[in-house]
Amino acid sequence: MKQQLAHAMVIGIDDKEKAWRPARKKLCLPFNFSKVDHKSGAPSNQTGSCELDEAEVRQLLMDHVGHRYCSVSEPARKGQIVFLENFFAYVGTLETFIEERETVIEKEPYVSGLYAGEGLQYDIWELDVNADSPQMFVEKDLRFTLPHTEVVQLCDNCNGQGKIICPSCNGEQRTHCAKCSGIGLIAKQNRSLTRCKACSGKGTVYCDFCDTRAIVPCSTCNGSSMLVARSVAVVKWKTVSVQKASTTSIATDTPAEVLHKATGNQLYNMQAYQCNPAFFPYSNLFSSLSSEVIANRATVPPSARAITERHIISSIPVTRVIMAHQNHLFTFYVTGYDRQIFVWDYPSRFCRGLCCCFEWLNF
Repeated sequence: MKQQLAHAMVIGIDDKEKAWRPARKKLCLPFNFSKVDHKSGAPSNQTGSCELDEAEVRQLLMDHVGHRYCSVSEPARKGQIVFLENFFAYVGTLETFIEERETVIEKEPYVSGLYAGEGLQYDIWELDVNADSPQMFVEKDLRFTLPHTEVVQLCDNCNGQGKIICPSCNGEQRTHCAKCSGIGLIAKQNRSLTRCKACSGKGTVYCDFCDTRAIVPCSTCNGSSMLVARSVAVVKWKTVSVQKASTTSIATDTPAEVLHKATGNQLYNMQAYQCNPAFFPYSNLFSSLSSEVIANRATVPPSARAITERHIISSIPVTRVIMAHQNHLFTFYVTGYDRQIFVWDYPSRFCRGLCCCFEWLNF
C-alpha cells in the first residue's frame, strides 16, 4: 500500500504545542504474519537463504580475527565447532523526530558600524523556520541571529578599560627564568654550581609577553573596550530512538547489543504523530514487542517538540556458534544480512608483528 504523508502547516505559531502534525500513515506489512514459524522465528516467505554452515561461519570468523600467519588465528582455524544454530530475532524500534530550539548569547569585539538596536522581539517558537527544515528523520542544525537583539555594551573582562594586567608576569614585569627554573644557579656534570648567564643569577628575566609594560590589550574586546552582544537561535532537528530486542524460545540468551546494529528485513512500518501499540492477531510475540517499545517511548526535552514518530519491527537472521579450543569454550554471533561478527571470550594470543609482512608478500 502506498500512502503519501500529508502535513498540515501552521505559520506563525504562538507556542510549540500548535506545531504541525503529520497525518497518520497506514502500516505496511511486507508479508502475512499468520505464516510465521514461531518455533524457529523465521517468516515463511523470507527472501534468500540465511542459514550458514560450519565452513561459512569458520571463514567469517577467520576474516574477522585476521592474523592468518600467526597463532592469533589458531582458535578460529583449528577450533572445533561444538554447537551451531540459525534462527531469527526481532527488533522493535520507535524513532521520534524532534525539533529543539534554544537561545544562546554571543559576544564579539565592537567594530564601528550600525547594529540593529531595540525593537519588537519575538519568542524563539514564534519564528517560522519551515523553509529551512529538513526531510523527516534527517538531522540538521541551524543558527541565526534573533532580530533586534544586538546591544553594544562595555567589555566585562577589562571593565571597559581595553587593557588588562599581563597574565604572564602578573604585572611585575619580570618572570621566572626558564633556564635555571628561577634558582639562579645551574648544576654541572661534576656536581658543581655555576651562576646562570641568562638571568645573571637573579632567577628572573624581563617579561617578553608584555615587553615590561605590565599591561596588555584585552583579548576579549581586542582593546576596543566595547562588545556587541546578540541573541542567537540554535535550532536542531534530530532523531531520538528506543529499541527492544526479542528472540524466539530457542535463543532467549542472545545478548541484545548484538541485534541493535544488525541489518534485517522490515516486517512492520508505521509513521504518525504519535504511534500506538500494534496488534497482531496471529502473533503474540509481535504484539508484546510493539507494546514494550511504545511503553518505553523516549522523553522529549522541555526545549523541544515532537514532530512525528516511526515504529518499525524488523526480522534479523542470527547464527550462534560455540567453539572449543584447548579446553576453552568461546561464543560468537553472526547477525544481519551484512554478516557482522560479535565474539566473546576469544582466546587471546600474542602476535609477533610479521603478519603484515606476509600479507604484503601475498604468502
